[in-house]
Amino acid sequence: MTQPSPARMPVAGSPPPAAPQDTPKPPQKPAAGDKSLYGGTSSRRITVRDIAAAKQRGEKWPMLTAYDAMTASVFDEAGIPVLLVGDSMGNCHLGYESTVPVTMDETTLLSAAVVRGTRRVLVVGDLPFGSYQEGPVQALRNATRLVKEAGVGAVKLEGGERSAHQVELLVSSGIPVMAHVGLTPQSVNAFGGYPVQGRGEEAAQQLLRDAKAVQDAGAFAVVLEAVPAELAAEVTRSLHIPTVGIGAGLDCDAQVLVWTDMAGMTSGRVPKFVKRYLEMRELLGGAAKAFAEDVVGGTFPAEEHTFH
Repeated sequence: MTQPSPARMPVAGSPPPAAPQDTPKPPQKPAAGDKSLYGGTSSRRITVRDIAAAKQRGEKWPMLTAYDAMTASVFDEAGIPVLLVGDSMGNCHLGYESTVPVTMDETTLLSAAVVRGTRRVLVVGDLPFGSYQEGPVQALRNATRLVKEAGVGAVKLEGGERSAHQVELLVSSGIPVMAHVGLTPQSVNAFGGYPVQGRGEEAAQQLLRDAKAVQDAGAFAVVLEAVPAELAAEVTRSLHIPTVGIGAGLDCDAQVLVWTDMAGMTSGRVPKFVKRYLEMRELLGGAAKAFAEDVVGGTFPAEEHTFH
């Protein structure tokens, strides 16, 4: 779940030469007071009302995961409007084989770090497996903890119709909820892996029912994961809340990637829907090797790094 470098501005008083007719114009800097989620000028925290307004404007927006203050601050400064402290922390931050072992203590700790490291983004904390499946009361207890102890602006939970009662109680209690349907990674043991969801008429209709159920329960947005693009487009047209795609095609209102996938930190095979915008694992490994060689060769620390 990155952004292109901002275009260089021309020197004052020197208008740029006219671009050739077939050359696309660079993106324009938002005007003062612009309310866009990405590139907007407001310094206050983004809220679910801003997300709803973006849907009305037809604005697409990006979302990334984050698990620590420093990385979150980079994404905040880059203009990413929404950061998800996802249970993907299990795979890419905590060393688990899946998201299932992630605990409320871990989610709360890392969510608080992301909140502390940011100023503008809406921080969404993921409710981990086992923290809401018992029912609405359990969901409210754990979601309240994320809001009170970590300071998140919203929570996310998986499931459509089966989680609608949890969504309804959380929303009625003042906690905004982002829902998650399609491929729900916490159900990896039930799915037997990570298959595409919604293929076939019956499965497609169930996914539509799931998305509408969480909307009717009060969710402010819904993640569609590993869903055929045509079905995701239909769901997006059918809802008045934004859809956030991950492996769900171009027609969703927003797109999310796990940041370690997006930046090329993840080793080995990654899902088909991932686009790497950087080879960070290679760059970081190269820096570590250069440091090690300087130490072994006796060239670090040099005089400029030494106190007398």
